[in-house]
Amino acid sequence: MLISSRIKELRINRGLSQEDLGKMIGVTKVSVCGYENATRVPSLESFELLADIFEVSTDYLLGRELLVVSDKSNKYMGAFSEQDVEIIKELKRHPNIYRIISEDPKRTISRINKKM
Repeated sequence: MLISSRIKELRINRGLSQEDLGKMIGVTKVSVCGYENATRVPSLESFELLADIFEVSTDYLLGRELLVVSDKSNKYMGAFSEQDVEIIKELKRHPNIYRIISEDPKRTISRINKKM
């Protein structure tokens, strides 16, 4: 289950122990361990708290998006859906189009939109 690995990864990246995280969301260390081992599922309330604490979307915790992090501050910036990733992959298969869009994305997308 992807939720379990994401919770563990985010907890470790934040330097939190299972006990620390448990206190933050009002559950025991055993519960956090269960979440990370996929033997327990967080309640909706705990799930929302986890997303808030880690500054990620619930979709990210569910594996529905890919985390986007700023290189300079290592701060969460947003997320890409699988569809977003597929669009980028397809664009990269066409280097000339990708280059044109990359040079001035706002202007290029606006021009495409006008032609539709």
